[in-house]
Amino acid sequence: MASEPRPGGAQGPSGAAPSPGGGGLARRLGTGDAVLIGLGSMIGAGVFAAFGPAARAAGTGLLVGLVIAAVIAYCNAVASAQLAAAYPASGGTYIYGRERLGHWWGFAAGWGFVVGKTASCAAMALTFASYAVPGPWWAQRAVAVAAVVCLAALNYRGVTRTALLTRVLVATSLTALAVVVAGIAAGGHAGTGRLGGWSSLGSGGAYGLLQAAGLLFFAFAGYARIATMGEEVRDPRRTIPRAIPLALFIAVAVYLVVGVAALLAAGPDRLAASTAPLATAVNAAGAGGLAPVVRIGAALAALGALLALIAGIGRTALAMARHRDLPERLAAVHPRYQVPHHAEIAVAVVVSALVATADLRGVIGFSSFGVLVYYAIANASAFTQPAADRRRPRPLNLLGAAGCLVLVAALPWPSVAAGVIMFAVGLAGRWLILRRRAPAQRPAE
Repeated sequence: MASEPRPGGAQGPSGAAPSPGGGGLARRLGTGDAVLIGLGSMIGAGVFAAFGPAARAAGTGLLVGLVIAAVIAYCNAVASAQLAAAYPASGGTYIYGRERLGHWWGFAAGWGFVVGKTASCAAMALTFASYAVPGPWWAQRAVAVAAVVCLAALNYRGVTRTALLTRVLVATSLTALAVVVAGIAAGGHAGTGRLGGWSSLGSGGAYGLLQAAGLLFFAFAGYARIATMGEEVRDPRRTIPRAIPLALFIAVAVYLVVGVAALLAAGPDRLAASTAPLATAVNAAGAGGLAPVVRIGAALAALGALLALIAGIGRTALAMARHRDLPERLAAVHPRYQVPHHAEIAVAVVVSALVATADLRGVIGFSSFGVLVYYAIANASAFTQPAADRRRPRPLNLLGAAGCLVLVAALPWPSVAAGVIMFAVGLAGRWLILRRRAPAQRPAE
């Protein structure tokens, strides 16, 4: 365990760490707000996009992959909730890894989260634009950049505004998904014959099932946003352990219902060939008139996910900057709005540059790599907690860590290669920076 004081300094784990540019963040979020922020991240563009890659990997077995992903996500959720109750400061597993395993482990978790989720922000922005603007690519990218700037400005104005807009976006997205499922049921063309029988559940083999689980895990990672915003939650020891599992259970239920409906309507082959699987499912079910609802729902869901992602990345960057693992200017907290405004601006600039220059539609696997490593470290951190801080038995932590590593290995090889390179760059960069610092200025290792 690292010898450095906890992030709360003299205040203990329940306090906020001091930052060079301001005080701690304001605790303004209740349980409902925290649940909705998690749902805004999980009921995001993933539900409109993730079923296609999963169907290519496992066919009808994507439902098995969904269950595997949900079980591992549950292990991760209870580990995160247990850790967040003990360390309710901004930063999530970056803080937990530092406190329980050592600074290098914490840095690896924070780096994986910031880099992977920054890429996911760009993907969400592009997803929003592709549904909202049917025009040329340059128009889509311009709209995507505008969405990033507008949502970053909203986050800049304070977390309560973020929570308010998230409520609206989550409600609209869930309404759109309910209309889609009802339309498929009423369209008259959906049927169990499209599933291919029980044997089709294993048509992708063990590797295909695990790969589908790894890709679908991308959709369940949103509850991390609740933990990374732990410094802004009222009564965090009670609120966070309640909000994380509740948000996860709601998201799993929604994904199961929508996944079954899509398979019944279009079958695995048509879903696998589609870049907009729910739109394909609606058309195949004979309810093509609902396609505009799908477009609107996807656009709003992508906005909700993007809003929560920007907030979560900003808080993790804040925590890393406080400990000099990122530039210290990013630790500044706005004196009026009490948000990490420098970190928010930096995230918006980087994401806008990615949106304008890169094609990140294949980012799901890359993002899953970083997030799965992040949660493997969270489970390992939770495993080391003393009995007084534990809420679930240690075997759940072992299952969660092992499951994360298995899913990492099962991801498509380009995603694995990109993820390994990304971590190598981050770890090598930190090593070089530590070597260049004067010995008296180096953080305790």
